[in-house]
Amino acid sequence: MRDYCLICFTEIIPKMGWNDLISEAKEQTICSACKSGLEEIKGVTCSVCDRPLEQLEARFIQDDRCYDCVRWEEDPIWQGCLTKNQSFYLYNDFLQEVIARYKFRGDYILAKLFAEQLLQKLSTEKYDLLVPIPLSPERLQERGFNQAEAIIKEAGLKPANILTRIHGEKQSKKSRKDRIHAGQVFQLTEQPASTPPSTEPAQPPTIQGKKIILIDDIYTTGSTLRHAAKVLTSKGAATVTSITIARG
Repeated sequence: MRDYCLICFTEIIPKMGWNDLISEAKEQTICSACKSGLEEIKGVTCSVCDRPLEQLEARFIQDDRCYDCVRWEEDPIWQGCLTKNQSFYLYNDFLQEVIARYKFRGDYILAKLFAEQLLQKLSTEKYDLLVPIPLSPERLQERGFNQAEAIIKEAGLKPANILTRIHGEKQSKKSRKDRIHAGQVFQLTEQPASTPPSTEPAQPPTIQGKKIILIDDIYTTGSTLRHAAKVLTSKGAATVTSITIARG
């Protein structure tokens, strides 16, 4: 069976070694040329947002954090709501085009590529729930699928859809300042009461004491993830961290 790159669709010619002859061949999802276009995050990074600290001048670093995260943590409203973010890659021009294909042009198969990276990140994590950042009904209808939820499913895992978006204004159209100071955009999803009668009001899911990992495509200012984390921690979640495809 031939493997083709999920990004450029060229055939992948495997490099065979002795281990390949005695073990089951693993499906390859990306060619070497496209793989070289993805910049994995390496080296010393901010302990909160995973931004490479070598990108910053020394005056924008405090201890092991970037100045953006220092400011978030100094704000009593947001302090401690998002414990840590991890990202697969830097948001370079190549990845920007790949994510655009995935999000806006319905290239669902790319979820398979990112699912591999998600499983690698999760292999060292302890968690109770994987929560995809939700889309508004309007965005979901436009795109046909939730890109964060798709990655979780392609990884063979179960998404916990316990958040809904209150309004559908695109974050990409907002300035950095507007994103940071935006009002709450999420709420906990209501679910049917577990006992009859059915006329009882719907109850939010119980997340008390849960370790939750949010899944999203891009960490830019951290506003979206912190708004989601704020809802979850305010309802009793023990910790909320996040994993994203890209660090912008």
